[in-house]
Amino acid sequence: MSTTASEQTTASVVVVDYGLGNLRSVTRGLERANAAVTISDDPGALDDADGIVLPGVGAFGDGMENAGPFRDALSDAAADGRPLFGICLGMQMLLTTSEEAEREGQGDVEGLDLVPGRNVRFHGDVKVPHMGWNELDVTRDHPLVADVDGEYAYFVHSYYAEPDSPDHVVAETDYGTTFPSVVANDEGNVFGTQFHPEKSGETGLQILRNFVDICANQ
Repeated sequence: MSTTASEQTTASVVVVDYGLGNLRSVTRGLERANAAVTISDDPGALDDADGIVLPGVGAFGDGMENAGPFRDALSDAAADGRPLFGICLGMQMLLTTSEEAEREGQGDVEGLDLVPGRNVRFHGDVKVPHMGWNELDVTRDHPLVADVDGEYAYFVHSYYAEPDSPDHVVAETDYGTTFPSVVANDEGNVFGTQFHPEKSGETGLQILRNFVDICANQ
C-alpha cells in the first residue's frame, strides 16, 4: 500500500470535542499524518480550521444532542467548502436521521443532513455489532480513499448508512449485506468513514494522510 502523501504537508485540523469521541487516538493519528491538531469544545474554533474531524462513539441521539452547539458551525464549514470528516458515529451524524433513535424511543432525531440519507440497523443472521477487520471496496474516485482499495479497516458498529443517492457512496464493505463504509456529499468536501482509521493500522494512516492532503490543498 502506498504511503506517498507529502511528508512536508501540514494543515490545521480541529477535532470536535462534544463528549463522545476517541479524541486522543484520532489526534495521534492526525499528528502522524503531519497535521497541526487542536481539540476544541468551542464552535468558534472551527472558523479558522483548514479541516474538521467529527469523531464519535455511542448512540445517534446522544451524539446529536451533545453536538447541538456545533450544528451551525459544522453546516457553515461545509457550505464554505472546507473538508469535514466524520468518523464512525460522526459519519452517521452527517446523514439526515437514524433508525437507532427510533428504536431507543427518542423519536425523530435530526442529523446534520449534509449527506441526505438514513442510518439503519444490520439485519439477518449476522452478529451485531459488526466488530473487527473487513475489506474496503472503493466504488468511485475520491481523494480520501487514494491507495486503500482492497485494504482492510477496523469496524465497530451496529448501524450503517443508507444514503438517498448511490452517488454518495465512495466505498463499500460486505457484512451479510453490502453497506457503505465511506460516504461523501455531492461537492466532495463532506465525507465520513464507518470504520475507525485511528484503529486501522497502515490503512487508517493512509486515510488520515489523504485527509490532511485534502485540507492542505483545498
